[in-house]
Amino acid sequence: MSDMDETEGTEGPVAPHRVIGTPPPSPRLLGSTAAPPQEHEVALASDGEEFQEHLEGLPQDDPRVIVHDRRAERVVAACFTLAFLAGCGFIAAYVGLGVHSVDKVLRSNLWLGLSLSITLFALGLGALIWVRNLMPDVEVIQERHDLRSPEPERLATEAYFKEGTAQSQFVKRPMVRRTLMLGTLPLIAAPIVLLRDLGPQPGTSLRRTVWSPGRRLLVQGTNEPITPAQFSAPGSMITIVPEGYEDDLDALTKAAVILIKFRPGELQIPTRYAGSTLIGTMNWTVDNIVAYSKICTHVGCPVALYEQTTHHILCPCHQSTFEATTGATVIFGPAPRPLPQLPMTTNAEGFLVARSDFTQPVGPSFWERG
Repeated sequence: MSDMDETEGTEGPVAPHRVIGTPPPSPRLLGSTAAPPQEHEVALASDGEEFQEHLEGLPQDDPRVIVHDRRAERVVAACFTLAFLAGCGFIAAYVGLGVHSVDKVLRSNLWLGLSLSITLFALGLGALIWVRNLMPDVEVIQERHDLRSPEPERLATEAYFKEGTAQSQFVKRPMVRRTLMLGTLPLIAAPIVLLRDLGPQPGTSLRRTVWSPGRRLLVQGTNEPITPAQFSAPGSMITIVPEGYEDDLDALTKAAVILIKFRPGELQIPTRYAGSTLIGTMNWTVDNIVAYSKICTHVGCPVALYEQTTHHILCPCHQSTFEATTGATVIFGPAPRPLPQLPMTTNAEGFLVARSDFTQPVGPSFWERG
């Protein structure tokens, strides 16, 4: 019994274990003559004053700390409140704003994008100020062991590898080794054959279509040529295919065209240039009839919708909108450039024919790099 008492007296009070993620115990608690607190009591014993003193390294009653913390707290709360209001605005705009016209779609996208941007920005700004000004600046260091294995382990691994190689008979059996290597040759050659099977690169073929000077414009479906007199109703739009390629789907993916008839004075002279060459001029039209590519310049969807009252050509896939009276210029949506215009005229028989191919690549703008 005396031995135990002597041992306990020499060890002294044992410091309580600190729980990871909790503040260290108060010096007053450690130096007290009272019984050592339990582990969970240590985690709860540090009140706000002691915890703040430990984290900041400054007295709790320092006016600079109090003013700084309160100001940062108010700014963070204001950011989060703004995020809440903007989020409510996003929901209200999504539910309340209609999308049944181009103007309504534009207004809806504007308010949805603006409110969502404010929500995310306010949340991010509030979180940033919170972390930078209210949370403690703690540096965490993780000790790492030497990545190199001890020399005995390295020698044992080497011996184990040599033993496995000897047992596999890979070195001792040359016939097995050589036939194994021979059997893997087709697998090595397979990627070369598969890549070759993808076909030749497109080169500049994506820049051209099958339209050529004198090729007649045929109405899709009937495959009949058309004269300006037969297409005389202002506001009408029809789809046109090139003569000789009515059933060639590969050709029509680039060569499909829409014809639009306007009233006198509605068409305006476009001022679009390809390099130094003016394109889309009025001499490409016939009797207020204009021909545009049917392939949207965004991702290649067919622009199959036309609003007669606004003269807007619409792509149903992503709502790209083009102004038909000014060379199909983009007025809304993700399309990066206008629809290419097909130069046309009439032949000796009075039918509409192409003057030449499109002067610009049709379809998505990445085709320009073809």
